[in-house]
Amino acid sequence: MVSAPEVTAAVPTPADPHYTRETNRAQRIGGCGMNVLDLGFWFARQRTLGVIAIIIGAVAWGMEFAGTVYVCPYCRVQRTVILLLGIIMVVPFARHWTIKYLASVMGFMGAVVAVNQNFMGWAKISKGEFAFNEQLYIDPFLLSGGSLFIIIGQLWLLLGSDSDNKAPE
Repeated sequence: MVSAPEVTAAVPTPADPHYTRETNRAQRIGGCGMNVLDLGFWFARQRTLGVIAIIIGAVAWGMEFAGTVYVCPYCRVQRTVILLLGIIMVVPFARHWTIKYLASVMGFMGAVVAVNQNFMGWAKISKGEFAFNEQLYIDPFLLSGGSLFIIIGQLWLLLGSDSDNKAPE
C-alpha cells in the first residue's frame, strides 16, 4: 500500500528563498507566523484585552468620581458598556449563547449611544459651529469615536467564530 507523503508546514528561515523581512516580523510579533493583522491573534488574547477594557472603564469612572471630567449620560453608558463587556471577555463561560446574547444587547446599546453622541459632533461640523474641547483628551467627539471602536472590537471578539461551540450535525 502506498501512503501519501507527509505534509509539514515549515517555518521559513533566512536560508529559505521564500523568506522575507515581513516573514521575520510576523514571526517576531505573533510567534509561529501569527500576525497582529490576523483576527486569530486577537482571539488568542481576548482575556488580556478584557482586562484592558476593565481598566479603561474603571479609570473612566474614577475620573468622573474625582471630578476631572464633566457628568455626561452618553459617556456613562459607553464606559459602563466597555467595562461590562470587558468582564464578559474574561469569564470562562463567555462563549455560551446566553452570554453572547447579553453581550450583543449591551454592546449594540453602547454602540448606538456612541454613534448618537458622535453624530452630534458631525451636525455641529455641518452647521459650522464645531470646535474641539480645549482639553483634547476629554473631547466628546473624539471619545465617542474611540468608544465606538472599542465596543465594536469587543463585540467582534465575543460574537466571532468559535469552532468549539459548533452544533453537532
